[in-house]
Amino acid sequence: MSLGMSACSTAEPGPASPTPPPTHAGTSSPATIPSTPPTATPEPTPRFTNQPDPQLEALIPATLVGARVEKPGPSEFGMTPGDFGINFGELGLRFETLVVAFVEKPRLSLFAVRVAGASVDTADLRPYLAAAGRYVGINGLHPEAWRAVVIGGKRAWKRGDDPATLPGTTLYCWSVGQYVFLLTGSSDAANMAMVKALPGQPAPTPTPRPSPTPRSSLATSGGATPSPSAS
Repeated sequence: MSLGMSACSTAEPGPASPTPPPTHAGTSSPATIPSTPPTATPEPTPRFTNQPDPQLEALIPATLVGARVEKPGPSEFGMTPGDFGINFGELGLRFETLVVAFVEKPRLSLFAVRVAGASVDTADLRPYLAAAGRYVGINGLHPEAWRAVVIGGKRAWKRGDDPATLPGTTLYCWSVGQYVFLLTGSSDAANMAMVKALPGQPAPTPTPRPSPTPRSSLATSGGATPSPSAS
């Protein structure tokens, strides 16, 4: 009987529950601080309101080849930097203010904008020239009609004398620092005068070619006697 009871009372123990590690008095588990995701820089958006820009307007001459240059205020024309900037892609999103000027005779129209952010190189305007030309009335895009020129020591893009441009009409587009200019008119002499009057990006100075090394008296007299070739 004692053997039977002993056999009945010896059951194999089940798996034990894991024992939590002892916690020391006065201590607690460190709290986990959630990480904050970085804030994304907002993308520029077109500006469809226009504010006066006296500094930009002052760059435009009051007269040109004896004619008065009209400079209407922002409330006198219905264009905004966003309207004009549509033609300049991502660059146009940075247009802040727009100044318009014109001459009635000879016919000339100027669009000048201030650009936020980094300075604009004249070469950077190349992808937008076709759309800019269409904005001022050129039929079709025709980017190949634009060519790089230097006017008064300043770099610019010029268009004219192509089938899509009205006879006698020329266009210029250039930039300097925070400004971009688009000019069109019926007198190329007046157009070039306006380009020269406004600020522009200086054309690079060509590197002078090195002077040829003068020949030695020995070379002039017929040269040295050649060394015998190794046999």
